[in-house]
Amino acid sequence: MQKRILVVDDDTMNLMRTKMILEKQYEVVLAESGERALYLLRNEKIDLVLLDIAMPEMNGIETFERMKDYPMDVPVIFLTASGHEDDVMNAIRLGAVNYLKKPFQPKELLKRVAKEFEE
Repeated sequence: MQKRILVVDDDTMNLMRTKMILEKQYEVVLAESGERALYLLRNEKIDLVLLDIAMPEMNGIETFERMKDYPMDVPVIFLTASGHEDDVMNAIRLGAVNYLKKPFQPKELLKRVAKEFEE
């Protein structure tokens, strides 16, 4: 059975690009907000989350913190266009397994995702 990856980003172009990169190897579920991501995590089987940090209303860090309220252990890789080390270090401290700076190379995304599924 294919692993399911939830991609969370408020930018439709980023969602489509990431889906195109991943869909040959994984089942990809898309969410355009933190709120939608939490709904999907509650109601669907998700194996990994790719989570944008900078989003309106509920940013990626807030979404990640709220995920901890649910009885699930889903690895999270943060995606960030921000060059702020603080954002990244914050995410790792909170328990994210990795991060990727946007724009990323398709090979790099596939490598990081595959690494998580190997562990």
